[in-house]
Amino acid sequence: MPQLNPNPWLFIMLASWFTFSAIIQPKLLSFVTMNPPSNKMSTTPKTTPWTWPWT
Repeated sequence: MPQLNPNPWLFIMLASWFTFSAIIQPKLLSFVTMNPPSNKMSTTPKTTPWTWPWT
């Protein structure tokens, strides 16, 4: 069965994973996010009940 022969695709798979993990991934991880998370205290907005005219 030719699909069980690892000779053609094993090198391509290993080369692509090496390229991704050694070259592309550090470049992607070096970007700084535009909106970094902040430590603001979460406040709940004050809501007033709606007065329905038919009740």
